[in-house]
Amino acid sequence: MRLRGLTAVVTGGTRGLGRVIAERFVDEGASVVCAARNPYDIDELVERADGRARYCYVDVTDPDSVDKLMHDAVDAFDRIDVLVANAGVSRDGKVGRLSPEAWHEMVATNLNGVYLCTHAVLPHMEHRGSGRIINVSSSMASRVAIGAAGYCSTKAAVEMFTRVSAMELAAKGILVNALAPGIIDEGMGRDLTSNTRVWEAYRRRFALGRPGRPDEVADAAVFLASEEASYVNGHILEVNGGLLWA
Repeated sequence: MRLRGLTAVVTGGTRGLGRVIAERFVDEGASVVCAARNPYDIDELVERADGRARYCYVDVTDPDSVDKLMHDAVDAFDRIDVLVANAGVSRDGKVGRLSPEAWHEMVATNLNGVYLCTHAVLPHMEHRGSGRIINVSSSMASRVAIGAAGYCSTKAAVEMFTRVSAMELAAKGILVNALAPGIIDEGMGRDLTSNTRVWEAYRRRFALGRPGRPDEVADAAVFLASEEASYVNGHILEVNGGLLWA
């Protein structure tokens, strides 16, 4: 119960890695706001959490929606200790055929969404003099992936935003770090691992010879949110099992 008494907001928290992180936070004693545009089957977690979890609608590309989310979280649980900025989208396409609409969608969600969530949560953390912000990046932020110009670029920007935020907010008692998962057998990663032909081409790039499990990413998120990471700031924590990328 390393997160007992804390309140976390997890964007993209109703499915994929966000859902797994939210579930693990609840198991570790936290109260969790699972924020997304669609609730999916989040009622199962809400019921199991016995009052320590709830769903809130958010569109992370809309400043007013993000501000409302943070206020709703404080109204529900009186505080926000941890923000996990996880909401993201991927639109495949080489530069020459990537549409402006797809590019702007990735920038708006993956990068602007992280900024808007950070900006909106700061007043709720500053007056307490403490807080943890965990931005979800990707191993593709630091590796070239042909056909993923928008996703790689926005995730690389998230990592620099994380480092700058960490330096600016440390004096306020707010630590900012990022998680950079590799290929995880959940969410976007499952599309790759479920394609036998594609997975065989990727499998040899993994030192451990397997994709990651979603609970392994959740373990890392719990660490960054806990007191065990009280001296970790501005760090990009890669969770990829030793990913080799040519």
